[in-house]
Formats: sequence, C-alpha cells, structure tokens
Amino acid sequence: MTYDVGADVAVTVVMPTYNEAANLPRMAEALLGLPLVGLHLKVVDDSSPDGTGRIAEELAEKYNADGRRRMSVLHRTEKDGLGRAYVAGMSAAVDEGAEYVVQMDADGSHPVEAVPRMLGTAVASGVGLVIGSRYVEGGQLDDDWGAHRVLLSRFANRYARTVLGTKIRDVTAGFNLWSARALRDVDLRSLDSAGYSFQVELKFKAVRAGHSAVEIPIRFEERTEGVSKMTLRTQLESAVVPVRLRLRNR
Repeated sequence: MTYDVGADVAVTVVMPTYNEAANLPRMAEALLGLPLVGLHLKVVDDSSPDGTGRIAEELAEKYNADGRRRMSVLHRTEKDGLGRAYVAGMSAAVDEGAEYVVQMDADGSHPVEAVPRMLGTAVASGVGLVIGSRYVEGGQLDDDWGAHRVLLSRFANRYARTVLGTKIRDVTAGFNLWSARALRDVDLRSLDSAGYSFQVELKFKAVRAGHSAVEIPIRFEERTEGVSKMTLRTQLESAVVPVRLRLRNR
C-alpha cells in the first residue's frame, strides 16, 4: 500500500545532469510544482558542454526568488560516473539536513507524480528505502522500448538479484527514495561503483545494514530529448559488481 503526504517533510531530489539542457526546465517546473512544501531540488552537473549547468543556475535563481531555498546546483569539474555524481549530491543533501533523499533522472523517464507517494510510504512505514519499481505488479515499461531492450533490462535485473540473493524485484532501479538514516548507515563515500551499478551496490548494502525496502509500481518512460549515457564500460561494471559484492559479503 502507498500513501500520499503533504506534510512539511524535508526531502531533497538529487538529479545528476550531463547535457540535459532540453529536459531540465520542465523537470524543475514539475518537481517544484508538487504539493510538498519541504521539497528541494539539487542538480549535480558534470560540466555539461550544452550549458545545462548555466541553465540550472538560472532556474535556481528563479525558484529561490521568494526567499525560500528551493533549488541548488552542485558543479563538478570531473565526469567520473553516475555513482560519483550521486555520492556528491546525496552526501551534500544529508549534510544540509534532508530527512529523505530521492534519486531521479533528468530525462523524464521517472514519473514526478510518484514522489509524494514514495515519500508518504516512507514516512508511514518507517522503511529506509522506497523503490519506484518497474517489476512489481502494476509496474510498466514504455511501449516504445523494443523487445531487445526489454529483455536486456529484465535479464540484468534478474542476474543481479540471483547473484546477490535479494528479494528486491527491481534491484537495478534508478528511481529511489532513501531515509537520511539509511544513507548514513551505508556511508556513501565508501561505495565502490562509479556507474549504474551504484544503484545495486547501495541497495545491497542498505539491506545488509538492516534497512527494509518497499517497492511501489511506476511506469518507466522513454526519454524524449537527448541520448542515453549508458556505455559499454558501465555495462561491464554492472556485470562485475554483483559478483564482487557477493564474494566480499559471504
């Protein structure tokens, strides 16, 4: 069961960006238009050549104009992986007093309207992690995904689940809400993964630290602007990390 929440809960959405100039303005508008008075958007930009960092600063100036700090930008000079960007942004969010932290893509693939349900579920249940899941009942993938991509996604998820022995159905999910306590217990800066496998490593270590996870169904959409950041290197890392985690934690 999921719950809606409108309380003044301090929640920071951490959104890594690299060449997302076409997507960021509409994502910021949608998120900061949610009925969550405690919501803050933190963009982590890896020196995007298309000017995403500059656009983020302009948006922050716009949304902070009423004196409330609703949006901030963290500029990184080195593009060293999605995981590293998330560690920087999530660590800063916790240090700044966020009670909950959301991981969210800037490309529109994660439904903004699910954030209040995820937050409400976390507050009501007390779990350390709420996952926007494609692979629980009611979860969906965009109809534009080809059969090859669907099979690859399902295989990668099943592979990681099997190797790690986890009951989380969407262990590779990138749309997650964390309690600050769970993130402190994991110690974000101790994580090894630089790429997309960061999602798997963080969930695995949080569960091992004693935190429960709840999955709520979402529809995962295809991006409408820009290109995917998935590379062969990140795919190889995603294959190796579950095995490494299992061997280290036998």
